[in-house]
Amino acid sequence: MTEQGQQGQQGQELDTGAVRALQGLEDRRSSVRLRAALAVGTAPDPRFVDKLVERCAVEPEFFVRDMLTWALTRHPVSVTLPVLLREVGSECAQVRSQALHTLSKIGDRRAWPAITRELLSDGDDEVARSAWRTAVVLVPEGEESGLATVLATQLGRGERETQLSLSRALVALGEVVLPVLRDATTAPERQARTHALATERLLRDPDAGFEFAIEEAKRVVALGGDGQEGR
Repeated sequence: MTEQGQQGQQGQELDTGAVRALQGLEDRRSSVRLRAALAVGTAPDPRFVDKLVERCAVEPEFFVRDMLTWALTRHPVSVTLPVLLREVGSECAQVRSQALHTLSKIGDRRAWPAITRELLSDGDDEVARSAWRTAVVLVPEGEESGLATVLATQLGRGERETQLSLSRALVALGEVVLPVLRDATTAPERQARTHALATERLLRDPDAGFEFAIEEAKRVVALGGDGQEGR
């Protein structure tokens, strides 16, 4: 066989392997889908990007979705970024959440304008949590205070897991969040006041633990305090 013929055969084999991997993304077995996502990420090709994003929209298993995200990060940002920015506007909550999560892993600040107030207050908790994490990664220098103000509007929202995600996002912004947290300690909603106090405690003492911080904040609020006594 000529050298040209051998190269052509190798190219065909690569194409066959790529097709097999892409088909594996739709296998009913999660272990097969996981291996397929790993294979696609190991040998990235811009032609895979749309298929990876499509699979993110319907993949039920967290670990497979995380591997899909990893596979996307292995592709050129010039290819993935436009697709992901389109997806954050999807009507499907899982699509929005997964696109945001992937943007946080890519970490390209050109995506920052897509992190809108609407996403930061999205009605779906998973989407909102993804938006909070992504915003903290992408926020440009000097805009942390504005982000903190928007995030503070979500204090008191949801169950423990959602509240912990918001507290972590606020704490990650650093001391700039203190003014908005202190304002929130006088909010009319009891749950928002409690959450603000707990978050401030975590900012001052990261080792305190969220459950401890929440319980302590509940006691302060029950006694009619705002946590500012003695400061």
